[in-house]
Amino acid sequence: MSVSQELNPTARYLMGPGPSDVHPRVLKAMATPLIGHLDPQFIEIMDGVMEMLRLLFRTKNQLTFAVSATGSAGMETCLVNVLEPGDEALVCVHGVFGNRMSDIVERCGAKVIRVDAPWGQPIDPHAVKKALSVSKPKLVAIVHAETSTGVHQPLQEISNIAHENGALFLVDAVTSLGGADVRADDWGIDIIYSGTQKCISAPPGLSPVSFSPRAVQVMEKRKTKVQSWYLDLSMVRKYWSGAKRAYHHTAPISMIYALYEALRLIFEEGLENRFERHRRNHVLLRDGLEEMGFEYIPAPEYRLPMLNAVKIPSGFNDAEIRDRLLNEYNIEIGGGLGDFAGKAWRIGIMGHSCTENHVHMLLAALRKIMNAG
Repeated sequence: MSVSQELNPTARYLMGPGPSDVHPRVLKAMATPLIGHLDPQFIEIMDGVMEMLRLLFRTKNQLTFAVSATGSAGMETCLVNVLEPGDEALVCVHGVFGNRMSDIVERCGAKVIRVDAPWGQPIDPHAVKKALSVSKPKLVAIVHAETSTGVHQPLQEISNIAHENGALFLVDAVTSLGGADVRADDWGIDIIYSGTQKCISAPPGLSPVSFSPRAVQVMEKRKTKVQSWYLDLSMVRKYWSGAKRAYHHTAPISMIYALYEALRLIFEEGLENRFERHRRNHVLLRDGLEEMGFEYIPAPEYRLPMLNAVKIPSGFNDAEIRDRLLNEYNIEIGGGLGDFAGKAWRIGIMGHSCTENHVHMLLAALRKIMNAG
């Protein structure tokens, strides 16, 4: 049996849909010596993570913490804890991740009511209102930043419609949190989840979530067990909160260290400064891409600053150019998904990857490749 060679992957500039580059301080935090997951010092670190997540989500929700798994598990956590067999859920679908929510709702034994929008366009609040006029679902779910299409979805009007009809309002903020304003309390968001590998700029592996008191009340009144033991918040929440922490699972300690440091970096910079940095570099990237003949998929008023979805100009090979960017310049960008496979690129400028230097490197590399034919 041969011994595998030492890990030594080529350093890349991560400018795809995630993960993003990670600050050296976050990598250093991951090398901090382990302590026990019930050690009083670790409990204090968990408390710090919860407090900083509340500030990031702009919420006072007590049940705000990080699920010990990736953003998709955060999605599943939020749905399986509030939905029971026989419930109804309205899911807004304008890309891959709305479809994923619909799948999870069905796996909960609940009925899906879909409100669809064409890929590259936001959900129309009037379509949600119309659907709610003939049904009374337990929740309305929507993606704030649809990573597959680059669409920045307005939330407040749909939140108001959901609450007027007695439904919980659930939001996917995997790509937006830390790079654009997210106001859970002001926007009436009852349930929200994100991921650590996008604008937070920590490695993938944790999913920040937050539940309003109204959502907690719904969970506490459920008549059936949550279908997932690992994601059952009736148990998990006792590990993250309360005077005496109850063992549920062994937390990914090094990942919690990383998230703690990544959040510290966010608040050292300041939220408004961070949002402005993402906006400013988006404009720089947009101007350079449009100068080369690229067209954005979403309309200007619905474009994400941190995830730029553009059509591939006629005559250029998707995979070939992305391979050259990776192999010749060590720059990773993302290809299209679903309806946009082979037709679009998804260019991320998220968190630590959102710099003028990243933008200029990509634009220069693209000009050289595309001008060479």
